[in-house]
Amino acid sequence: MSVFETHSAEETIALGRQIAKQLPSRAVVLLIGNLGAGKTTLAKGIISGLGAAEPEEVSSPTFTLIHEYGRVYHIDLYRLDRPEQVATLGLDEIFDRDAIVLIEWGERFPQLLPPDRIEIHLRTGPEDTRVIDLTRPSPD
Repeated sequence: MSVFETHSAEETIALGRQIAKQLPSRAVVLLIGNLGAGKTTLAKGIISGLGAAEPEEVSSPTFTLIHEYGRVYHIDLYRLDRPEQVATLGLDEIFDRDAIVLIEWGERFPQLLPPDRIEIHLRTGPEDTRVIDLTRPSPD
């Protein structure tokens, strides 16, 4: 596990760029944290670091559910309540692609996600501080 602390949106984006450099060419990455924890901000940095889009071009896919930036998929499952709803998105097909898949709120549906995934937990600290933990759970 790696733990980082950022103190602004710019630092969180910069950390995302660093994380992007260390990702394999194919990965599922869960972005886990409460509302306002910085999940989309970190995603902006990761997507930018992968060369898929500039941070200002990246927005939360809360209403569209999936944004595609070349071979990077940014998915938000916040508005979905049941596994059946998630199943209609075709995630299995996306997981089979040679792509990086960033998923916000994916922890709500662990049974639908590959066990070999990277989890990034974000939490807020005092002022604009973000504490960011990277883990790679062992497959069951």
